[in-house]
Amino acid sequence: MAEDTRTYDGTTSTHANSTRTYWDARHAGHDELASGAHLGLDRPANEIFYARRLGTLLSLIGDLSSPAAPLFVLDAGCGKGYFARALARCGHRVDAFDTSPHAIEHARAEGGGPRCAVAALDEWRSPWPYDIVVCVDVLFHVPDDEEWRAALRNLASLVRVAGRLIVTDVATDEVPAEPPNPDALVVHRPIAAYRAELEPLGLRHILSSPYGFREDRVGFHVFTRTR
Repeated sequence: MAEDTRTYDGTTSTHANSTRTYWDARHAGHDELASGAHLGLDRPANEIFYARRLGTLLSLIGDLSSPAAPLFVLDAGCGKGYFARALARCGHRVDAFDTSPHAIEHARAEGGGPRCAVAALDEWRSPWPYDIVVCVDVLFHVPDDEEWRAALRNLASLVRVAGRLIVTDVATDEVPAEPPNPDALVVHRPIAAYRAELEPLGLRHILSSPYGFREDRVGFHVFTRTR
């Protein structure tokens, strides 16, 4: 039996191996959009949801690049590679990884420019720092606090000085009122929790941008490395 661990809100969840098994099965059993988005949305709604998030993401990083000096970008927890391919189409040099072999197999088959690999958030290593590290709708699917902290610290270590770390979670400084849902592997954490982990590592929170999609309270949080 998998070891139980305590989560941010005091509930219990299964260990990381069970989480990886869940996501690999989900990526194997659903199409490109549903496997990495909201299972409660139909295909047209997920198309809108992906397009809205992509548009915001590109607005956050797109004006920082030039044809002569493309950004070096990491898509952490890339799923089947939707965002990674879009970033590559914009001229960025993109590395991408996910824990799911099924997802990475799909991403590699689609091609489009990203270099894709299987790894966990706290496992990825790079011989060079990135201009931009993005982690879209992944960290609130890490129920265990220590695993979440290890993932966040590793992602932070991959950002160059003056580079940006872009993560997503609830766009509030308050702990969400609704109870956590460990069965869905969702534990939201407030912006203050991210600041508490990242500021000692030299990353300063510069802005938040809510999705603004239906009742979703999640948004992008942008940190920049100051030292």
